[in-house]
Amino acid sequence: MNHHSTIKPSSDARTAAQSHFRTLRLGTPFQSRIDALGLKEDWYNWAGYRAPHSLWDEELEYFAIRSQAALFDISPMTKYRIEGPDAEAYLDRVTLRDVTKLKPGRVRYTAWCDDDGFVLDDGTLFRLSPTRFRLCSQERHLPWLLDSAIGYEVSVEEETEAVAGLALQGPTSFAILRDAGFAGIERLKIFDLAEFAHDGATVTISRTGFTGDLGYELFLPADKALSLWDRLMAAGEPRGIRTIGYTALNRARLEAGLIVANADFTAAEHAIRADRLRMPDEIGLGFMIDPDKGHFNGRRAILEARSRKRLRHVLVGLEIEGNVPAEHAIVYYRKSQEVGLVSAAMWSPMAKRNIALASLQRPYGDTIVDDLWVEIYAMRELQY
Repeated sequence: MNHHSTIKPSSDARTAAQSHFRTLRLGTPFQSRIDALGLKEDWYNWAGYRAPHSLWDEELEYFAIRSQAALFDISPMTKYRIEGPDAEAYLDRVTLRDVTKLKPGRVRYTAWCDDDGFVLDDGTLFRLSPTRFRLCSQERHLPWLLDSAIGYEVSVEEETEAVAGLALQGPTSFAILRDAGFAGIERLKIFDLAEFAHDGATVTISRTGFTGDLGYELFLPADKALSLWDRLMAAGEPRGIRTIGYTALNRARLEAGLIVANADFTAAEHAIRADRLRMPDEIGLGFMIDPDKGHFNGRRAILEARSRKRLRHVLVGLEIEGNVPAEHAIVYYRKSQEVGLVSAAMWSPMAKRNIALASLQRPYGDTIVDDLWVEIYAMRELQY
């Protein structure tokens, strides 16, 4: 009989290991400005970057979006530069929407699926020129994008660290950009983009955002980030500009009915259980599907699920009685049959309603919409 000694790590080694996993080692190009403005230590890990839940007051940060202008650091968002003679054909193949209809100087919300038609992620596609694109997403997909590029004359490079990003959102955002000297910003319509000169470099400004309000997103080389921040803050001070964290942004996006990967749906690469997988039609992205577009990743499976009525879930908006947010609540039919889960919830100051997003099992939320109830917990329960 063999005896093996049990090796126990020392307390110092254990502490060092725990510290390694707790430490957020990446700061964004705007980190020094954000750290200086933050009044509390309320951070979270956004793709390995240290990002704020809130910088000073999450309630007032939310109202800055709706009544003034809010500045939010989106640099941790994954960004890819895709260019080459086949860039259009390649992106038309891997994403759901018809890229041939996306003109230079325009942006489009899109998504992409695996071969079985399940959503890998959603994001925004910027057409910077006839052969040059930027794809922004929540998750990292470089290996998948590179594998999908085989056979195309196209280059795909991640530029997350090289490109800094800011979201300027709210009613006074246009006036701030105009006052900051971005001449011609008034010509941008929704989902338009244009390039402007800044500090010897180029900043790309698009009329896009994640709040449902008037807003813009700005991208530029990381080494010019701080001068852009200072330029916007100086122009925005008379118009009430405020820096915000993710909590305020998340409330605004919920009011706008916008979804978040791995919150409102599980990305196919992360799903452990089969019932967590979602097709575009199951998370409100069915409008992206054009049956006449031609081949795209997951097309056959998506159209077959439609024709054979195999869609199992539906993402719905709920209005809930009372004023307690139904975060992580279970949805029941007739108070007894479990039919879904709430993925996001809040009391909406704009709608003056208690609202939520929930994923329900069809036909509930589709053809059966009455007698639905939510069970609200005081403490969160982990859903396996």
